[in-house]
Amino acid sequence: MTEPDSSPLTALAPPRATAQFVSGSPLRHVAVMSGTGAIGLIAVFLVDLINLFYISRLGEESVAAAVGFAGVVGFFQLSVCIGLMIGIAAQVSRSIGAGQAEQARHIASSSLVLMGLTCALVALATYLALDPLLNVLGAEGETRAQAALYLRITLLSVPALGVAMGCSSLLRAVGDAKRAMNVTLIGALVTALLDPLLIFGLHLSLEGAAIAAVIARLSMLAMGLWGVLHAHQLLGRFQPARWFPDSLHVGRVAGPAILANLATPFGAAFVTHFMAQFGPAAIAGQATIDRLTPVAFGLVYALSGAVGPIFGQNLGAGRFDRVHATLRGSLLFMGMVVGAAWILLALGQSLIIRAFSAQGPAAELIALFCSGLAASFFFIGALFVANTAFNNLGRPLYSMGFNWARATLGTIPFAYFGAQYGPAGVLIGPAIGSVIFGSLALWVAFRLTAQLGAGAR
Repeated sequence: MTEPDSSPLTALAPPRATAQFVSGSPLRHVAVMSGTGAIGLIAVFLVDLINLFYISRLGEESVAAAVGFAGVVGFFQLSVCIGLMIGIAAQVSRSIGAGQAEQARHIASSSLVLMGLTCALVALATYLALDPLLNVLGAEGETRAQAALYLRITLLSVPALGVAMGCSSLLRAVGDAKRAMNVTLIGALVTALLDPLLIFGLHLSLEGAAIAAVIARLSMLAMGLWGVLHAHQLLGRFQPARWFPDSLHVGRVAGPAILANLATPFGAAFVTHFMAQFGPAAIAGQATIDRLTPVAFGLVYALSGAVGPIFGQNLGAGRFDRVHATLRGSLLFMGMVVGAAWILLALGQSLIIRAFSAQGPAAELIALFCSGLAASFFFIGALFVANTAFNNLGRPLYSMGFNWARATLGTIPFAYFGAQYGPAGVLIGPAIGSVIFGSLALWVAFRLTAQLGAGAR
């Protein structure tokens, strides 16, 4: 039995957390949660794209390449935050689905403290290892100096970003997609307003972009805490004695999820290393693709986080038929999204190349991605969907295994041999690996949900 919460929040207003996904069309829930989630998630990545757009207008390839190197390092930090988000959403939504609102509130409070402390440690570790990291990636000269400057400024705000993302995850766990969207949307709005002012108005170049990113993350934190505290009263009074057990509870999913998510930037680091041998122009082209991809395929990225609470609530309620239906609906929705995004990228590739002032190898890589390689994102999306199912169905090690298999066996040898044929081969090789491991992960996920339903019967 969970002991009652004596916090003032409980006295003023009862918990409002209710299970919203155990009835109605699973496909509709997937579409609504992914759609609203995409707006917010695209806003996060749009911040980086806006930064790169304004930086590219300076016409300095070394600075644009620095954004690429900094982005790979930042990807490691973001992967830790996303892994913790998955654990938070899975455990809180499962408690809500089982009707344990007080348990959900306690886990929510402990999880935000866990997120803040973890992100602070990640920021400190990144600062101490910054020079070796840039060496491994192949950054040199002015490009290296600019990347280090950007990272040293933005490292200060990593804990704020993590807690803001944790708040967004809690809002999704209770089904409040709109407020979760607003947490990240405010960050993009602040960046869009401050970037031109700081980069061009005050002539701060990449340093101005970094300052804008810090302010944007602080605004996201304020918006997230307001939604969690005032809109839903989802946080109970923090109890130090409960923090470690609650953290272990979240960590059962978050730990493997973090390890699984770290596989993606690990593979990206190798791709960047192989691409660096072709010069700043190739790195600038890759940086544009890396920031364009999550914006173009934002619905697919959002899908993996948005359907987690749908899986979790139905699993907590024992609705295994709806768990299987959610997996089918997620795959169908993802396929339609990838097809539409590929068509738009293919038609708009010339406009994209001109917008980012891309020339030579950079323009060639962007054209290759938009016209053909974008289609391979269907299999990356399939891996996202499968991993979400694994994380919420008590098989997080499956997610970790498939992610690392794709990041190592499906990326490093393919990128290495692809590099023998130029920068285009560095992109084509890992795309082939994604097809292989995305297909395998999806097949295992469908078998797992089918066995779950058969066991229940």
